[in-house]
Amino acid sequence: MIMISAASGALGRLVIDRLSTRTDVVAVVRDPARAPQGVQVRRGDYDDPASLRAAFEGATRLLLISSPEFDPVRRISQHLAAVAAAGDVGVGAIAYTSFLGAGTTATGVTEAHHATEKAIRDSGLPYTMLRHPYYSEAFVPRVSRGELTSSTGGRGLNTAFRSDLAEAAANVLTGQGHLGRAYDFTGPLWSCPEVADALGVAYREVPDAGPGPMSWLNAQVRAGDLEYQSGDLERVLGRPAESVLARLKSHGEQRCDF
Repeated sequence: MIMISAASGALGRLVIDRLSTRTDVVAVVRDPARAPQGVQVRRGDYDDPASLRAAFEGATRLLLISSPEFDPVRRISQHLAAVAAAGDVGVGAIAYTSFLGAGTTATGVTEAHHATEKAIRDSGLPYTMLRHPYYSEAFVPRVSRGELTSSTGGRGLNTAFRSDLAEAAANVLTGQGHLGRAYDFTGPLWSCPEVADALGVAYREVPDAGPGPMSWLNAQVRAGDLEYQSGDLERVLGRPAESVLARLKSHGEQRCDF
């Protein structure tokens, strides 16, 4: 039986959707009232280790979706509780939604992921690390008055859509040959000027609007930190990942709202 933790979130729901036609799947959620429909549901709260042990009982494979908690100390505590619970009840294997760079870097965005990967390896449980990039949904550019603007310095982005990452997770959970591996998932490299050119609109670089998460992310893009490429996502999907330009064109207009 395959279990998906944090299954009421956006990624968890997509994974459930892709697995429900393939195998028996259980949604593990903090609040059963918010669980996806049409599948078995168990309550499992990252802040309640006893609930996790009960929820994970009988799991042949577990997708441990990382907590949305921003505080790395609390996030690490939650993840370690989940890993310990999985070990206590003898989960068959863990697939963990980590982040690019977590295998070698333990600061900033990767701090909690690095600690969680180490805990999973130390647990002795069979595992697969699914290192995600940033989600494309947060970066899809918008055309306004015939012009596309950004603060990315024209540098490339290796983002991927949740839908592809969910399908890759489903493939790992139901396939063979993935245990003991760490996958670096990156989408097709793209840039805002390239998208503007393909759409036939003008491109203009603008200053960041001010302090905040997007300004920080834009700075990472301008530094080239999101240009790393790997073929892992395409290999696990068995097809190319969806590009940002394809998503824009699929909406039949030159902008996307999420």
